[in-house]
Amino acid sequence: MTAELDPNGTWPDIVPGPLATPPPEYARRRESGPLEPAPMPSGDCVPVAVKYEDVRALLGLPTSSRNLRLPGLPRFVSGVGIDDDPDALINQDPPDHTRYRRIMHGTFTPRQIEPWRPRIAKIAQELLDGMDDDFDLVQGYALQLPGRVICEMLGVPMDDYAQFVRWTDMFLTTSTHTEQARYEGYTEFMAYATDLVAQHRAEPGRDLIDLLIQARDEDDRLSEGELVNTVFSLITAGHETTASMIGRGVFRLLLHPGQWAELVADPSLAATAVEEILRYDGPPASAFMRRMTADTDLPSGSLTAGTVVMPNLNAANHDPQAFPDPGRFDIHRFTDHPPSPHVAFGYGPHRCLAASLARVELTEAIRALVVQRPTLRLAISPESVTWTDGLVYRPVAMPVTVGG
Repeated sequence: MTAELDPNGTWPDIVPGPLATPPPEYARRRESGPLEPAPMPSGDCVPVAVKYEDVRALLGLPTSSRNLRLPGLPRFVSGVGIDDDPDALINQDPPDHTRYRRIMHGTFTPRQIEPWRPRIAKIAQELLDGMDDDFDLVQGYALQLPGRVICEMLGVPMDDYAQFVRWTDMFLTTSTHTEQARYEGYTEFMAYATDLVAQHRAEPGRDLIDLLIQARDEDDRLSEGELVNTVFSLITAGHETTASMIGRGVFRLLLHPGQWAELVADPSLAATAVEEILRYDGPPASAFMRRMTADTDLPSGSLTAGTVVMPNLNAANHDPQAFPDPGRFDIHRFTDHPPSPHVAFGYGPHRCLAASLARVELTEAIRALVVQRPTLRLAISPESVTWTDGLVYRPVAMPVTVGG
């Protein structure tokens, strides 16, 4: 596959549209270059899949490998990145990945997560009870809710949460000028996770880490490196990714006051509203790159063995072939006329293991807001909301009010 550079000699960036709407570039690419290369934060250019059918194929094909540690391959970020760790679940291929998932699967089923719903709802209520009429939805609510939940689930002090945020902010920056910061954030975070696992081994309890230590498939258990990576991933995804979706989702709802009013009138709509939030605004970061281990035919073209490609989940979720009128935000989309399943949590072997937890947190976060803050609105113009520029795209702050 070949593609031409633009007149400036660079690939066009895929940047969000106004008010964090989908990048206009998606539509052009779907029509004229569904596998056209684009620059990663590292500066390396790789093909980007933007069509729903191509993305689903890439995420499910056995020729689509997450082993990107071979010399000379394109990188997502410069310096140390999550792609470099062979113990990380997201970097493993079958049969290692199959074994790893099998051991952990029972820990994250809806049956295991559902008993946490009342506690998650209670935390949301407690946070809102402590709010004035005017508050920052991001710092005061979106970040705090999943932070408290993951700390309680893992059995770690809430006092450590601020440190999690600092490390994650360092690690998730995409700036090519902060490789040292990313390295420091990653290594400090991993050291903390290592100590946490050791503490739970020495003093077993009934927290999620203890369940992971005990998890097994017959006589097979997670290795120490796998345990540490799982804890690291849970803390990272358990606060930053979910917090980003709460912030993005509430922002989108407040831009559609009619649909907000429907939720206020019927909070039971929160669960299906969350599915549309996940489709429209999720995920806050794209899927991980894949390396083709053999020549592979996709619906939109062929990729030769060794090609590294980025499946763009957000673009797939806005493909009109899968989701009619995809630019329309509609909280009834997944109830009135269920479309194709969205891929906000991925698809195939690497589908997000903690999807059930994320869904419960998002649903209870939205439900609590429409029940306890039914007159919520932005306290500034939507255009004045600032957004992060790292691997996770979310509002930096979102001043809101319930006043008249």
